[in-house]
Order: sequence, then structure tokens, then C-alpha cells
Amino acid sequence: MWHALQGPNQEFARTKGRAARYDPEVTPFAGLADDPDDAAWADLATLYRPDEVAVLSARRPLEPPDSWEPLGRIPGVQMVGPTDGIPAGRDRDRIGTPLGADDVADMLALVRRTEPGPFLPRTVELGGYLGVRREGRLVAMAGHRMHLPGFTEISAVCTDVEVRGQGIAGSLVGQVVAGIVARGEQPFLHATVSNVNAIRLYEALGFRARTRLEFLAARTPADPHGARNCE
Repeated sequence: MWHALQGPNQEFARTKGRAARYDPEVTPFAGLADDPDDAAWADLATLYRPDEVAVLSARRPLEPPDSWEPLGRIPGVQMVGPTDGIPAGRDRDRIGTPLGADDVADMLALVRRTEPGPFLPRTVELGGYLGVRREGRLVAMAGHRMHLPGFTEISAVCTDVEVRGQGIAGSLVGQVVAGIVARGEQPFLHATVSNVNAIRLYEALGFRARTRLEFLAARTPADPHGARNCE
């Protein structure tokens, strides 16, 4: 996330020293420079309101200073996709249509029903979102999140329960992958380790596990200068 916010996603970044975060209406994710020290965490605290929640990820468990309150740690896997497209047929149906600002209310409603992960009113601005409607109702979507030089992350892959098992998610991901590959970039994505069905789908699409990582949600210090107030 640090490298995305210092690179192609810089227009969405708020940066202080060795810390950066996405605009709070885009996504709650933040990044720290490699091997963060207490000073980097203090930089990050200045980018949030007191008692706000930051979400980070790293291959090694992140250990924030005592002034931060860890709220949860979720093991995940980072997967990279093929650079020459995916198995035949997955991107040829072209069932997805572009989603934009006018679709945000429907996208937020779908996210509430399916809970694919953080999705906020301006997340759609990260680009590449495609959706499928049934009788006017948005029932599935997929799009982009992090963008690094040469790499684009696929995110917010979600499908309503009543239309699962019809190959919609695979076709949407295939379409998004095709667009990324056409730009000469490599697709990648993240999944929680417990989401075995999603991992199986991505493996069938030609993705392979690159590394394990951990997602950390942590509450920022109540004291804006970095130390939690104590009575």
C-alpha cells in the first residue's frame, strides 16, 4: 500500500513522512515504509482523527506502539495472476458493464449484502469496475484497488447469494484481468485464508499464491501527538 500511495495511486494519498493513507472516502487502508519504527507510526497517527481505525497489511505481523489499540488480525494470502490472460472462455462472455458514480448507491447496497471487504462512496474512483444486473438490480461486481507500477489489484469481487454458482464471478474477474493484461500489467489480489471457495476460483482462473500476509485493524491514539491519554 505504501508503494501504491507513493506511485500510481498518489492522487488518492495523504502522506506524512514515512506513512500514507488513502482518502478516507476511498478506502480505510494505509501504508508504512519498509521496516516502520515508532516515528513512522507517529506519522501515520497524524493522518487520522483520534480513535479512528486504520487498516494495514504486511508479510510480517505489524506491531504498533502501545499508544495504538490493535482491534483484529486476519491472515490472508496474496495471489498473482497470469500475464498472458486466463483460461479460455472466462473473459469472452463480456457479461459485465462499466460502473461509475451513478451506480454507487447500488454498489454500496450490494456490498452490504455480500460483505466482500471495505468499500466506500469513492472507492469506485479507483477504476475498472464492472457489474452485472438482473432485472435492473446489481447482483455482482468486480474492480480495481491498489495500483503499483506494472501491477493492478483486483478487489470487491462479490455476487449475490441467489446468483452464485452461475460462473458470474469468474467471468467478471476474467474481464477485469483481460483489461489489466491489455495494459501490459500483471493482475494480483488478496483473499483471507479462510475464504477457500474464493481461493479455488482464483486458482481456476490461473492465479497462484505469492505470499501469506496479515491484515491489521488498529485504533489510532486518542492523543493526536501519539500517546493515549491516561487518567
